[in-house]
Amino acid sequence: MARVLDFFGGFNLTLRHIARPAVTVSYPQAKRPKQPRQHGRHVLNRYEDGMEKCIGCELCAGVCPADCIYVRGLDNPPDHPVSPGERYGYVYEINYLRCIHCDLCVEACPTQAITESKMFEFSFTNRSDAIYTKKELVVDDAGFPQRLPWEDWREGEAAMTGGWMRATSPAGDARYEGKIQWTADLGAGLRAAEGGQSENRNDEATGSKLLRRAFAKHVLPEDQPLDMVGLRGLINSLKEKRPTPKKKVAK
Repeated sequence: MARVLDFFGGFNLTLRHIARPAVTVSYPQAKRPKQPRQHGRHVLNRYEDGMEKCIGCELCAGVCPADCIYVRGLDNPPDHPVSPGERYGYVYEINYLRCIHCDLCVEACPTQAITESKMFEFSFTNRSDAIYTKKELVVDDAGFPQRLPWEDWREGEAAMTGGWMRATSPAGDARYEGKIQWTADLGAGLRAAEGGQSENRNDEATGSKLLRRAFAKHVLPEDQPLDMVGLRGLINSLKEKRPTPKKKVAK
């Protein structure tokens, strides 16, 4: 009898989830929206005036645990400086055969020059393509990442070039939560301050979405938001999926 119960008990997990809605999509034909802090491939940002943020300090290379970053700084030419500082990143390379996307380089950078985009779908046919040079990493004149042939960019993935935002409360000091702590970027300007775990957040401006709301039907009942449960939850979820009507611009 015990063996029979064990046999049918193995279907317990399957039976519990068989009625739940599917969370899979037809990838790669369709992609799910990504959070602003999605860890993707790196970009080198520029100031609003077009000057590069990288000053060639090599802190990112020094802190990298995978030893995948190679940087060499050079003194700025007096007649046409590349960055506002005394030096700039003359050589900048990232070997993505080694990179583990830990983002320690992002945290170490004193000028917020290196951040990560939300695009991580890229593959290589040879090893040389896996080594990104400065020419491929620096954003273009509109502030968007360079799009290489082997990268699968989709709509919206290049909108947050510096999407991996800075810590909301450095050193655990909650007084800094929600305050802007990075400089403006070319093409994007000054980004909205990202909220933390408290109510001091502006998800509409940053594009963030709470996990409890994004997957309300898949979390425990006690963790589900009240406005996402039952008939009211169905109505609210349909409202969120409905496309926002475009505003007419008066000519």
